[in-house]
Amino acid sequence: MHATILFGHGSRDPLWRVPIDTVAQRMRDIDPHISVRCAFLELTEPTLKAATQELIAGGATRITIVPMFLGLGKHAREDTPMLVTTLQATYANVDFYLKPSVGEDFGIVNMLAQYAMPSD
Repeated sequence: MHATILFGHGSRDPLWRVPIDTVAQRMRDIDPHISVRCAFLELTEPTLKAATQELIAGGATRITIVPMFLGLGKHAREDTPMLVTTLQATYANVDFYLKPSVGEDFGIVNMLAQYAMPSD
């Protein structure tokens, strides 16, 4: 089974996670059979490790991790790849695929640019 984790930074503010949860729900609306979870680096549950454990317990053998970072700071460049490397070492029988951060995707950047354009 293929699963997806939307991976965000996290915040003490519980409303901060709503946009990422909304993306996950939209994915479920598009495909009710999709296995998707949200996970967070800090300050918000579940962690990447906990979400991974849940998906593997549910039968996931391939997990795509999507960093929901617009900026390409240390968390995107260093912390996330290190966490995925640890997961790969821990769960050798699971294939992990780390996508580039959403801020690196031209299609997403283009959508944001279109959204930000002034309307007349």
